[in-house]
Amino acid sequence: MIDFKFCPETYFTEDTTSVLMVKLNYPESQWGEQISIYAHWLERKIQFEAVDFYGNEYMLYPSSSYEPLTLEDLVYLIEGMQVNTDAMEGNMELILDGIPEVDSDFYPELGKYFDEKRKSFGLD
Repeated sequence: MIDFKFCPETYFTEDTTSVLMVKLNYPESQWGEQISIYAHWLERKIQFEAVDFYGNEYMLYPSSSYEPLTLEDLVYLIEGMQVNTDAMEGNMELILDGIPEVDSDFYPELGKYFDEKRKSFGLD
């Protein structure tokens, strides 16, 4: 049973103010897209940012938090991620096709959740 209330104590150490939280791979995407989600400690808040190879802008909800996210909140952030349509060119909305393969050092069960979801949709 996945513990959706799991929450890491922190993302940062004394020496770091930016960390890679999650790596996403969308194998069903036309481009085999890879997206990284970072956490940055700025202005006494954790700011979240999604980055891909092409420099697309992504909208994340929540975009910031005073505390690390629970696993449940991170799942909502990933599943609700959208390409910023104001800056979109061509068919960039197709980047997020499918269900991602996920890896996170902070959330050990996150990959398991998405693996199970992929299997339930007949992917893999």
